[in-house]
Amino acid sequence: MNTETHISSTTKDLKMSKSIGNLEAANKTATKGSFFNSLSYTKSINPWGVVVLVSTFILMIGSGFLVFDLQNDFQQFRTDRINSTFGLIFLVVATGLFIFKAGFFIYNLFLYFRYRSVESVTDEKLPTCTVIVPAYNEGKQVWDTLMSLADSDYPEGKLELLAIDDGSKDDTWYWMQEAKKRLGDRLSIYKQPKNKGKRHALYRGFNLGIGEVFVTVDSDSVVKSDTLRNLVSPFVVNEKCGAVAGNIRVLNNEKALLPKMLNVSFVLSFEFVRSAESSLNSVLCTPGALAAYRRSAVFACLEDWINQTFMGQPSDIGEDRAMTNMILKQGKHVLFQRNAYCYTNVPERYKGLYKMFIRWGRSNVRENIQMSKYVFTNFREGSKLGTRLLFISQSSKIIMSYPFLVFMLFFVVMHPVLFISSTFVSILILSSFPVLFYAKRYKLSESFWAYSYSVLYTFGLFWITPYAIATASKRGWLTRELPEDK
Repeated sequence: MNTETHISSTTKDLKMSKSIGNLEAANKTATKGSFFNSLSYTKSINPWGVVVLVSTFILMIGSGFLVFDLQNDFQQFRTDRINSTFGLIFLVVATGLFIFKAGFFIYNLFLYFRYRSVESVTDEKLPTCTVIVPAYNEGKQVWDTLMSLADSDYPEGKLELLAIDDGSKDDTWYWMQEAKKRLGDRLSIYKQPKNKGKRHALYRGFNLGIGEVFVTVDSDSVVKSDTLRNLVSPFVVNEKCGAVAGNIRVLNNEKALLPKMLNVSFVLSFEFVRSAESSLNSVLCTPGALAAYRRSAVFACLEDWINQTFMGQPSDIGEDRAMTNMILKQGKHVLFQRNAYCYTNVPERYKGLYKMFIRWGRSNVRENIQMSKYVFTNFREGSKLGTRLLFISQSSKIIMSYPFLVFMLFFVVMHPVLFISSTFVSILILSSFPVLFYAKRYKLSESFWAYSYSVLYTFGLFWITPYAIATASKRGWLTRELPEDK
């Protein structure tokens, strides 16, 4: 690799790389619609993608026919369940959950339409900002991350960039040094003596940083030029704001199928769910890929955060959800900025995907337990009903995972045809909302991946939550030992 070529090239040339080039072109686009169109990374038709989408539709349409053809069997199944004590209890519980979920969905729709992003404040009003980039086994991607941050439309005198190598085993430190050569005093780089985990790398950054606002960015992510200023503006206009979540999209969705599915899923998770949560000032998780924290809120809980344990073991996962939880507990507002975009790499293989979901699942179990200790107290001024409903909704998903698993296995063994047909029809109905939502926000042709993702999750990832509950005390990041498993 010719190092001199990398050092002497301009930032514009660097941004023509696979990870940055599309974003640079996007930033030059005048209108909102064309901007989103320019973020379509697919250059040619993926034959496997066509096969997956077509197969998904054939399965769902065929299942619809089976549901129609097997109406008498469905009626008999319902009758048999009602006539048994277990079946009746299940029916009552399932009906209650359905009513709650349906009502909660309508409530989220109402909150979503109430949501508004905070517009960027002027340069004079922007606070001093410390951006912390922890990295472990990230390779050259950390260079792209740092270059995108350096190109931010943020007053240079108010922006501090810190990159911390958490004892990487690859050439991550080399690329940090190359970024340092390029950026000079604008970037400070540090190397942990050994791998201690992302939480400890961030802890070091928090103690080193001098900004009024801390921003954390994952080392496999890139940001738009206006991302930082949009992300931190809520702290200026809302003195109660303690943390802000960024809007996460998928960077590596050019060829692999899983990133295409996750890209659609992320849009629903962030632009719908977090928009609704933000209307309640209660975003439950500020993502590690892009989040901002008020300095005073961080230091009010920093020692508890770094020393957090679960079942006697140090917590080395879920640092983002834990920090969010502790800031919510302080009575601070936690908001979402839809106009602060970050593009991050996601797993391209099933093994990397389920490991990532297991980590998220364990974190959710742990932090829901922690949230239960304060959410029903007078933890902040004003109405707390919405926050409590968010907690109940999340907790119900966790609590009902085992009964759902038992019922599913029973259904599969006793009535496999009914199970397959009803499940696919349910996916067709329930996934139509994320399809329509994505199509409205971005592109219709990409929105259909929501169906494929639902099929994958239903049949290939249904076990994640029960497994995460059973292994919630286990430690380990799981996905950073090998670069291909990110």
